Amino acid sequence: MELYLDLRSQPCRSVFMFAKLNAIPFDFKLVDLAKGEQYGEEFGKISPVRKVPVMKDGDFVLTESVAILQYLAEKHASRLPDHWYPADLRQRARVNEYLSWQQMNLRAHGSKVFLLKVGVPTELSQTVDVLDKYFLGEKLFLCGASISLADLVAVAEIMQPVSSGVDVFSGRPKLSAWCERVKKEVGVALFDEANAAIMTSGGVPQSLREAGLPQIFKDKFKKTFL
Repeated sequence: MELYLDLRSQPCRSVFMFAKLNAIPFDFKLVDLAKGEQYGEEFGKISPVRKVPVMKDGDFVLTESVAILQYLAEKHASRLPDHWYPADLRQRARVNEYLSWQQMNLRAHGSKVFLLKVGVPTELSQTVDVLDKYFLGEKLFLCGASISLADLVAVAEIMQPVSSGVDVFSGRPKLSAWCERVKKEVGVALFDEANAAIMTSGGVPQSLREAGLPQIFKDKFKKTFL
């Protein structure tokens, strides 16, 4: 199995951590988003949608991080701990609820802050409040007493604004404690490995300053943020 990833992307980090945590063998294929490699001819042959993450399992190609996570969890269900993607209908529905909500909320607003540094801090704050008060509440993890796919996706997303210097944990002690629990469950070494690309100085913004912003990115940013 091959995983096409850029660990500066939060969906890629959640897929990467899940596969590594559960010893799912894969070949890491770097697609450097800052260099526009997703628009290259070779990557286009693998994924016409031209975005990461992409999973290639034999002749089966799958895009979208949530779909990839669900596919891996179900394919390896016989040997994986149930807490990742519970067999119980209601517990699984809770995980699916978060996976559906996050794409246009925490992921969307967190990415805006990461790319623009300013932009929409109020929207992000409101979104993180929903994560803190509704999805986490008084639980140890987002969907219960054990870690699940929802926690992996959420922690990958929450690190996006954190890497830009936004303290999303200020005034949210329960959320901060949750993040530390997830980090402990994942393992500090793997957590740091997954997040190194965005936590090192500059990250994507620095790469873009050095290489120049491709026109296709400029057009997308204008459409999304202006």
